Amino acid sequence: MEHLALIIFLLALLVALSALAPRLKLPYPVLLVLAGGLLGLVPGLPAIDIDPNLIFFIFLPPLLYEASYQMSWHEFVANRRPIMLLAVGLVLLTTTAVAALAHYFIPGFSWAMGFVLGAVVAPPDAVAATSVTKGLGLPRRITGILEGESLVNDASALIAYRYAVAAVVSGTFGLWDASWHFLWVAGGGAGIGIAVGYLVVRIQNFLTDATLITALSLLLPFGIYLAAEHVGVSGVLAVVAMGLMMSRRSHDIYDNQTRLLKHSFWRVLGFLLNGLVFLIIGLELRTILTGLGAGAFWPTLGYGLLVSALAIAIRMGWVFPVSYLGHWLGRLLGRPGEMAPKRNLFITSWAGMRGVVSLATALALPLAVRGGTAFPQRNTILFITFVVILVTLLVQGLSLPWLVRRLAVQESPAQRAAEAQELRLALTRDALAYLDQRLAAEAAASAPPDSNLLTLREVLRRQARRLHGTFAANEATDEQPPTEAETQAATSFEGLLRCRLDVTEHQRQQLVRLHRAATFSEEAVRQVELELDRFEIALDTQLATVQQPEAAEPSVKA
Repeated sequence: MEHLALIIFLLALLVALSALAPRLKLPYPVLLVLAGGLLGLVPGLPAIDIDPNLIFFIFLPPLLYEASYQMSWHEFVANRRPIMLLAVGLVLLTTTAVAALAHYFIPGFSWAMGFVLGAVVAPPDAVAATSVTKGLGLPRRITGILEGESLVNDASALIAYRYAVAAVVSGTFGLWDASWHFLWVAGGGAGIGIAVGYLVVRIQNFLTDATLITALSLLLPFGIYLAAEHVGVSGVLAVVAMGLMMSRRSHDIYDNQTRLLKHSFWRVLGFLLNGLVFLIIGLELRTILTGLGAGAFWPTLGYGLLVSALAIAIRMGWVFPVSYLGHWLGRLLGRPGEMAPKRNLFITSWAGMRGVVSLATALALPLAVRGGTAFPQRNTILFITFVVILVTLLVQGLSLPWLVRRLAVQESPAQRAAEAQELRLALTRDALAYLDQRLAAEAAASAPPDSNLLTLREVLRRQARRLHGTFAANEATDEQPPTEAETQAATSFEGLLRCRLDVTEHQRQQLVRLHRAATFSEEAVRQVELELDRFEIALDTQLATVQQPEAAEPSVKA
């Protein structure tokens, strides 16, 4: 009961601090970590003893699923080369470099223990990356690379971590076996995720209940994570692959009610889980400090700062030469592409915040090795990991917004609004062409034109003129259901509503085609799709009201 009251208090604190963060002009992950650390030092507050395996199972699957579901499949595929170079190449390089530093500079660290520390602190965190960069207006290519990297790199780091811990516990390590097993674990996890995602897409074509589909979307990440880990492959990659598959098909397998319900549900759940993750990071400070021996604080803090500086420097030293090398190889192979500006590369190299995955893997270290002796340097690894998380969140997280503005890397809100406006205009013009086809078919059949179609065509023409006229000013135009004043020339208000629903369904099909062709960004497609969903629900409600027979007057006995 005591822990339950504490959790409720943490949730209330999360809401309050998240509302306060914009006023303080701080990324809310940074504020939550600091608040959690201060809260953990309060005397008399009950300590939260968290099972790290519980963190992996409770937090990681839904957070990875939400992030991968929001990720654009087209952007992931388009940026697959830089994503894999960062998620695999950079993670392995950082692991090796940190292992060397720990072996040569931190007393008592063997090569195997150094690789454990390197694997723990190597991967930037998906939750930290999306939370800190959200709202900065970064170009879509940078955002896509950072989000894609943070989704995949957890798998490569956790696989390296598994082998490093096994080497410490057993005292043996086979590089050849580890390399082949790495490919099996990564490929098997991705394969299971794609297969399950395809199967779920097929199943959900037959489901119509929005609540049932949303509940299934909550259960799936946990189920596939457990199943993948049970057969010895990467649960992280299984969840990510499934999320990307679901994201790719979400526009054509769900109806408007399901999309709106899922959108609201995952927005609230993601907010709560993200916030709790950062509060827990701060709360673990007291537990970590307790494990350090007397007089070990300042030396270990120095080692943590040294590892943090190395991890940041390696990332910056990797992004620039690898980007230029990739551009040169592309030109050599006859696939020239546009070279990213230096300021964009700098932002990509600077956005390497660590988070809950690093903390959970450090906490998951076994307490003992073979023979029953304590796992060597476990508390030191825990404290260094916490320092790296704190340094990257504070130094990089706090400076990133300033750097983005200083280097003028942002896309202006007008640019983003212009694309959504262009998509609205394209759908409106397509709807007008659809109405013209229907009216032409009626004329060819020598039938009188449907007055509902004529009225609706005039409404859409006014809307197209309004969209075209405000396009340069990037003013969003929210559609509203037609009023009776707009339908005086129509045969019936009900008939016009039915025609409008038919045209809206045609616009939705056109939106799906544009999404498959990657004509517009995922952000613009989702924004306009949400508007169509809300508009269609308003039309359905209005049609139901029109069709409802008038209630008979109740009889009154004399």
